Amino acid sequence: MGRIEALARSCHPLPSLAVTVVAVALAAITGRSPGGLVAVAAAVLAGQLSVGWLNDLLDAGRDASVGRQDKPVAAGAVPRTLVAAATIAAAVAAVLLSLLSGVDATLLHVVMLCSAWAYDLGLKATAFSVAPYALSFGLLPAFISLGGPGQQWPPVWLMVAAATLGSAAHFANVLPDLADDAATGVRGLPHRLGESASAGTAAALALLTGVVLAVGPPGPVTTAGLVAVPASAVILVIGRVRGRRPGSRANFNALLAVAVVDVVLLIITGGVEL
Repeated sequence: MGRIEALARSCHPLPSLAVTVVAVALAAITGRSPGGLVAVAAAVLAGQLSVGWLNDLLDAGRDASVGRQDKPVAAGAVPRTLVAAATIAAAVAAVLLSLLSGVDATLLHVVMLCSAWAYDLGLKATAFSVAPYALSFGLLPAFISLGGPGQQWPPVWLMVAAATLGSAAHFANVLPDLADDAATGVRGLPHRLGESASAGTAAALALLTGVVLAVGPPGPVTTAGLVAVPASAVILVIGRVRGRRPGSRANFNALLAVAVVDVVLLIITGGVEL
């Protein structure tokens, strides 16, 4: 594995790209110009890269102690000094690129990034580990709308939905690593609740996100909302039942499927309000 490839793998590429795609999709439905969409994509991606690299850099010692060969920094596939330099460069780039969306949006993005960095720097090992996810995800629609043509705050229900979706993502994301985290002294909220309770919490938050998105907008519930919420409930029940088998990832996969449904609903409803 070359250093560049290892560096790319250590930034948590899939979550970074997923958040960037959601941000661009929300920006697109606000009427941003092509240049504006590129600015949003670049700023959000740079911020996510800095968060991902910082996470793996700080966790390298713990990951190495439990033999995490899937972590390039812990495995020694990329120098820590290079990852540190990339983290700083990405953080600076995220702030500078945010200025293309205006000062208000930039200040909000800085708050979002500080929240995410605080998670990496220690909050992940506390009972408040979900707070950075709730705050950073909850402010994402505001970052988009304040930097858009209308330069206004989004409705509260949209920010609440984004916050609950981010919180669900925290619980779901931690589930596969609970054992390794516990072995290295990381005791965030999911670790304190335990695997079963955390999976249930993730499911409840994912379903709550759909409910907020369905009933939040003024007027009658849309067809998308009427379909999405019951479908999500069915998916979660199936995942819960099939996930009882030893070694099954059905529960985790169901959470991911519902998260996709929530994101689609977020974009649909957000397009009406942003």
